[in-house]
Amino acid sequence: MNKKEAKLKYKQTIPLMGVYQIKNLKNGRIFIGGAKNLAGKINSHKFQLKNGLHNNKALQKDYDEQGEAGFLFEILDYLSPKKDVVCDYTEELKLLEKLWLEKLQPFDDKGYNKPNIR
Repeated sequence: MNKKEAKLKYKQTIPLMGVYQIKNLKNGRIFIGGAKNLAGKINSHKFQLKNGLHNNKALQKDYDEQGEAGFLFEILDYLSPKKDVVCDYTEELKLLEKLWLEKLQPFDDKGYNKPNIR
């Protein structure tokens, strides 16, 4: 495969999409989120938390106290890509995330998500 073919194949490759959680190993609180690029989103959360930049203040506070070792970043569910590479997965991803939010109820004392979202 030449460079041009490799570049085309890369552009056609769909990153893993789905729902993830960030779990506080000390108190069991969780944050649930969905992403079209799971690896990228999880890396973004880790970067923000390490640098004190995360917009979820409760999650940031706990992370500051416990450090990265006190948290587990894991994928809960994947969204299967369709054969149509240009498909928009936004609505399917929102639905999958909503299902996990309803199932795990990561609100108030149980989690870091805001109850009025979705």
